[in-house]
Amino acid sequence: MLAPMQGLTNSALRRLYLHKYQPDLVFTEFVRVQTRTRKRVAKNELADLQDHAAVAPLVVQLIGNDPEALAEAALLLQAHGVKHINLNLGCPYGRMTTGATGGELLRQPQQLALMLTAMRHVCRGSFSVKCRAGYDDLGQWQSLLPLFSDAGVDFIILHPRTVVQRYNGAADHRISAAMAFATSLPVIANGDINSAQEARVLLSQTAVAGLMIGRGALADPLIFQRIRGAEPIDIDPVQRRQDLGHFVGDLWPSYLQKFCGERQALMKIKDVLNFIPDADLQRDLGKLKRTTSGTAFLAGLEQYFPVKPTSVFCE
Repeated sequence: MLAPMQGLTNSALRRLYLHKYQPDLVFTEFVRVQTRTRKRVAKNELADLQDHAAVAPLVVQLIGNDPEALAEAALLLQAHGVKHINLNLGCPYGRMTTGATGGELLRQPQQLALMLTAMRHVCRGSFSVKCRAGYDDLGQWQSLLPLFSDAGVDFIILHPRTVVQRYNGAADHRISAAMAFATSLPVIANGDINSAQEARVLLSQTAVAGLMIGRGALADPLIFQRIRGAEPIDIDPVQRRQDLGHFVGDLWPSYLQKFCGERQALMKIKDVLNFIPDADLQRDLGKLKRTTSGTAFLAGLEQYFPVKPTSVFCE
């Protein structure tokens, strides 16, 4: 699965992955559920969903804290053709003016149970959760499992850090393995899966049902095919640069069209570069991030990641 990444997994990026890199599922950025308006989901976010190409299923991730509002948002999305809904219980920055959301909800199990029940009641397709191992205790997942099971979620995506850890330290996939062993619900491992080798070890040596990959898929977009054996599992540094050049070069014209302007496209594509965790490429990625025009960006891309992209400008 291609992970939901806030500010990144918009329709243009999802479309590129679906058509060229072939994850089995893609997720939206989290969609905030409005509690102070009956619209529940913003118009621009609904429009982004409509742009989905049905090469693989799209899962819409919701973030919120009101059971009724979440259920109404799920109904609205399904009326717009969405079949798969996920609840964000992992974001370490999850607060709204109306209260706790995301990972903060792990501190409120009673409220969480109400939310899960309300959403499961209206979700006709798959309903899943994405959570941390706990709020400040890596063992809290054991008390969360009955909530998820009783609510009838279809699968659990586990990021094995605590909420208070944010993204510090390392994701401990011994916890992923323990959760998968402890429940009959499918468990999807997420967090710090940055190579096909790591991915294959998780799949072969634990009972996890699948993998969700975020930053690792930005650094190596072909990681999904490598895991399946359709591409070589080992990659030399020159080929890695070429693959990344293809990826960014293909993304550039799509961003120009989606964001309708060179300045906006440049800002958005730099956000993608910020999340590529390959230490060997940071110096040259930094040079790209310091460019101030599309022309300079494309020239730098050709110099450091030598695949010449096609320029398409928004009219």
